Amino acid sequence: SSTNFASRCKTLNESMKESDGRGRNNAFGPVARRGILFVLSSPSGAGKTSIARRLLELDPGTRMSVSATTRPKRRDELDGRDYHFVSQAKFDQMVEQSGFLEHAEVFGHSYGTPRDQVEEMLAAGHDVIFDIDWQGAQQLAQAAAFDVVRVFVLPPSLHELESRLQRRAQDSAEVVAARMAKAVDEMSHYGEYDHVVINRALDDSVAAARAILKAERTRRERYIGLDAFVHALTEERV
Repeated sequence: SSTNFASRCKTLNESMKESDGRGRNNAFGPVARRGILFVLSSPSGAGKTSIARRLLELDPGTRMSVSATTRPKRRDELDGRDYHFVSQAKFDQMVEQSGFLEHAEVFGHSYGTPRDQVEEMLAAGHDVIFDIDWQGAQQLAQAAAFDVVRVFVLPPSLHELESRLQRRAQDSAEVVAARMAKAVDEMSHYGEYDHVVINRALDDSVAAARAILKAERTRRERYIGLDAFVHALTEERV
């Protein structure tokens, strides 16, 4: 259930994680931090997947949530790395068994975030990166609102967005046209997000996303046992 999932988000680390994502021992005892569900959304081609992959490379404290999908696998994709490719029957079965944290239909195919994999990552003390659309972001926020950080990635222009879709050569002209038609609607949801990154240059956008993640890790409300930690500090003077 959503309540059970949210409660699991509260007990992730045995020791406080510093801003670089590495676990450290604390001289004054354990101060746990609630895990972050770091959501990246954007229209197709705006760069959320590229940013997510760079974050994974640069931050050892993160793991990627791999979505399940019923769409066909592309030539350069690997099952289990890019997506879990499943049949519609299997997907529907997982929905019935509450196997997804969120799920939605996009361009005629089903997508969903398997619940078990996210809970395992959080239990291991990692922050989890999500590459999902606005529908999935809404559902995830309903499941664990306090622990979700939502970042919307915007293209610098529609012309540049179309050029990126054409350059990556993954879709037919008809599919590119459909993605462009949907982009305006997708971008209208930017107001539901906590942060916005305009992806003019990938390196700058990755740096912005890293800065957001680091800042979110230090929110006072995310720490568990902080009151006891501060009390211990003040008792040293007594």
